[in-house]
Amino acid sequence: MTAVIGRDILGDPVDRVDGPVKVTGAAPYPSDVTYPGLVHAALVQSTIGAGTISRIDTVAAGAARGVLTVLTYENVPALAEAPKVLLSPAPRFPLKDNRIVHYGQHVAIVVAETVEQAVAAARLVRVDYATTEALLDIDDPRAPVDRNPWGMENSRGDVTAALASAEVTYDETFTISAETNNPMGLFATVARWEDDRLVVHESTQWPMMARQVLATMFGLPEQNVRVLVPFIGGGFGAGLRLPPHAVLTALAARTVQRPVKLVLTRPQMFTSIGHRPATVQRVRLGATRDGQLVAIDHEGTSTGGIEEGGVEPTTMVTPEMYACPNVATHDRQVRLNIPNPGAMRAPGTVEGNFAVESALDELAYLLHCDPIQLRLRNYAEVSPVSGLPWSSKALRECYRVGAQRFGWQRRNPEVRSMRDGDWLVGYGMAGVTFHWYQAPCQARISIRRDGTAYARSAATDLGTGTYTVATQLTAELLGLDLGRVRFDLGDSDLPPAPQSGGSGLAMSLGAALHAAAGNLLRAFLGVIATDERSPLRGRGVDDVTMSTGRIHLVDDPSVGETYTDILTRHDLAELTADGAVDPTPEGADVEPVGAFAARFVEVRVDEEIGRLRVARMVTAVDGGRILNEKTARSQITGATVMGIGMSLLEQTEFDPGTGRIANATLGDYLVPVSADVPDLDVVFVGERDRFSPVGIKGLGEVGIVGVAAAIANAVHHATGRRIRSLPITVEDLL
Repeated sequence: MTAVIGRDILGDPVDRVDGPVKVTGAAPYPSDVTYPGLVHAALVQSTIGAGTISRIDTVAAGAARGVLTVLTYENVPALAEAPKVLLSPAPRFPLKDNRIVHYGQHVAIVVAETVEQAVAAARLVRVDYATTEALLDIDDPRAPVDRNPWGMENSRGDVTAALASAEVTYDETFTISAETNNPMGLFATVARWEDDRLVVHESTQWPMMARQVLATMFGLPEQNVRVLVPFIGGGFGAGLRLPPHAVLTALAARTVQRPVKLVLTRPQMFTSIGHRPATVQRVRLGATRDGQLVAIDHEGTSTGGIEEGGVEPTTMVTPEMYACPNVATHDRQVRLNIPNPGAMRAPGTVEGNFAVESALDELAYLLHCDPIQLRLRNYAEVSPVSGLPWSSKALRECYRVGAQRFGWQRRNPEVRSMRDGDWLVGYGMAGVTFHWYQAPCQARISIRRDGTAYARSAATDLGTGTYTVATQLTAELLGLDLGRVRFDLGDSDLPPAPQSGGSGLAMSLGAALHAAAGNLLRAFLGVIATDERSPLRGRGVDDVTMSTGRIHLVDDPSVGETYTDILTRHDLAELTADGAVDPTPEGADVEPVGAFAARFVEVRVDEEIGRLRVARMVTAVDGGRILNEKTARSQITGATVMGIGMSLLEQTEFDPGTGRIANATLGDYLVPVSADVPDLDVVFVGERDRFSPVGIKGLGEVGIVGVAAAIANAVHHATGRRIRSLPITVEDLL
């Protein structure tokens, strides 16, 4: 069912529907939740990176004022193993035994009447350790290595032969430091038991996953676990796995038979919710002298926990990026005694893009070719993997429009050729190909007798605008004014939805709402099918459409009636319909594709003091049909700022002797501030995507991809220095 209405709501730069409750302080984040009799928890964490607990003394802590219980591996009840879920391994329960696998591992949880009492008692817990040497370096030959850990390695053609015979070859290595998700809101868990039913308020991007893990570990039917998260406070991927502290909080609540709240401290955020792993990549290219790629060989190595490993396929998108006949990708994961890494905006893809797009820029200089022209000579008109046409692709338009808005034609191609006083000026660019992702999703829509609509799904809103765009889409599909639609999310008791991650939620939820609206129209037509009083009696779904609060004939809008008239006449309070999508691209006549983009950056470098400033940036994005121009632009600009942090500032420092994170505060871990953010120009190009019934693509992550490569390429243009490691530091420029 495709609604034809009188006024498009989609695409309008509508203000966030959840804005008023946020700016007035009424939005209930997990850390805001309270219950009568609520008590508080604090964590005790290990001070070694590897070894065992030889003795743990909780006597003083247990006797401290207000303390209700202290749980350790010695007195904790047994729990079932956590299930493995998509995108992440089963979380290791930290109190299952006395082994320590990373610095900062939870070794006890203290529950007391107040936060202050719990924190004070946690300091009284004494732990003795038998220490072993921790594996902490990605290059440590003793560290276990998993090869092709995600089964995503790809090969076509004969890369070895193509490299051997290529007229021009390239072979370099790129390194990226670990980064840590730092959402503004500290992650929190509030757990409450109602007999054998568990209610959890959790900082999660995936309520259904959290419900599944908790139900499995506590031996409950899934319907006996309810996970609530109407507002999160940021996540950037950190909420895509259930962290151990959430399980501990639920266990503590069951132990003391009272609701328990645990709010992580900022240093605990560094050790408890994951981080972007460190990576090392080797890129080898072969090309003809006129710039035609004949071979791409891309090897990516990332770090993982010693017993857990996140999904970080740095080479995943490489086979689809360019029309090259010989391509091979290789993935490895090195297991270390570090807190388990996890997803952080555009995991794998953002690192892989930095290496490949930097390598292409270097190749362009070797060939004396404009970087845009080199990419256009190798433009993939169809999917290089399947041979199918793309469901949509406007990357060529991204290059054209982005270059025009940026003023790329003013670039002098010679390095160190552009100046502004004492500043060296550099222009750099990068192309972006993002992967397609869509997951099964369900939604439910009701239309009430007063003519209002209520839609819902167990999705989440990270602050990316899900509340708003889902409301807009529902309003357009039903032909209602925006103010007459309410959309609810963040509750695992609602129709199941996938995670807010992978840039797939909008596509999945949009398709489910589209299906629900079609089924709701069929339900209305079923009610009036034999109603002689209805002017639409006997009409089929192809004969009618929904607009202005009515169902009417497509070819004669004067023939129809309102939802209210139908419901009132049949004495119905409301009509409800469900919609579901289970995307299976196999067998499609097009290759489903994610977003594309082109990045253009101007940097300025003062070599005398090693100062680097990003002066301006233009991003042209093919995001399919844009649901809301304002929230879409916000997605891209926010992610771009994160990309600036990745490029210039962010670096999680592990002490090489112990594995302690040495900069686990926002005073020591640098993130971009307003003074670091230049003029960011964003333009959307392209058309509706053919694979999506709504015509959209995901935008949550593509905004960070390409930033690092474009900045590094601009730095080379300005200074002649080719920097292949992130972040780019003062020392790199002196």
